[in-house]
Amino acid sequence: MRLTLTALIATTALAGAAQADALRDKALDYFAPLPSTVPAVKDNRITPEKIDLGKALFFDPRLSASGVFSCYSCHNLTTGGDDNLETSIGHGWQKGPRNAPTVLNAVLNEAQFWDGRADDLKAQAKGPVQAGVEMANTPAQVEVTLKSLPQYVDWFAAAFPGEPEPTNFDNMAKAIEAFEATLITPAPFDAFLNGDDAALTEDQRAGLALFIDKGCSSCHSGVNVGGHGYYPFGLIEKPGADILPEGDKGRFAVTATVDDEYVFRAAPLRNVAVTAPYFHSGKVWDLKTAVTIMAESQLGETMSDQEVGQVVAFLESLTGTMPPVTLPVLPAETEGTPRPTAEIKVE
Repeated sequence: MRLTLTALIATTALAGAAQADALRDKALDYFAPLPSTVPAVKDNRITPEKIDLGKALFFDPRLSASGVFSCYSCHNLTTGGDDNLETSIGHGWQKGPRNAPTVLNAVLNEAQFWDGRADDLKAQAKGPVQAGVEMANTPAQVEVTLKSLPQYVDWFAAAFPGEPEPTNFDNMAKAIEAFEATLITPAPFDAFLNGDDAALTEDQRAGLALFIDKGCSSCHSGVNVGGHGYYPFGLIEKPGADILPEGDKGRFAVTATVDDEYVFRAAPLRNVAVTAPYFHSGKVWDLKTAVTIMAESQLGETMSDQEVGQVVAFLESLTGTMPPVTLPVLPAETEGTPRPTAEIKVE
């Protein structure tokens, strides 16, 4: 009796392992685990000095004209790397046009912003600083501010040795990119891909299988489970204007190509369970609702409540562990530091 029971348990365990192996093999055709080290980025060797400088700049509101808004304002590292607002609030309490994507693992995206207008995080870091509805500053004013703070001058010199004038706007962006490249969040899904059969629950495994079989992985694949490729929102059935505002034509603003109307970069889905609201419009606050909308509009699928719940369970396995981030102590202002302004410039 004991031998029979032992054999049964062993057989069940082997069957479970075989199922996990088969699902893992299938998943590895579409996904990849996060890297174990900080990813290298193009034309910007990452060093400890750049990371430390970039962290200070990421948290420094003096990069904004008002002295109120920093990168951290829209990319809160305590709430999933975004601001949990429909669309972000910026200079003069203006409301931005789109939902802020998470900064976590963003270094792994093919391009930045919903429309992919920035090739990398260096280019992305420059955008909000200059946007009138965000930080409303200018490169020249940023450089004046940074050069007025002796500690920053020293930090830039250490991060960019050998350069005659290292304290500049381009290097600001490179330093921020270096810090953001460290914001990698390994999750249970990575442990599963790396061979841990117990990393996912039964519902999460069922959700992963559905995610692949239903076709979600056609767009949301790779190491970031998305973050690359451009697709029409409403490939099969166009959502209503409450979710897909008619005035925001997505990538069309970048390419001026009719085929790119209402086309957006596939959202990276890591940490998606903690980054509500969803879509570029930020109009959907519930992840189950978002999954249902995507199934209908992109795949033409009507999923059952059980299937939606299982897909959501899988998406929850993408919630990762934040790297420890110690708040920096920023340099103090001097007499030469530009004074804050709340003036809204009309362009």
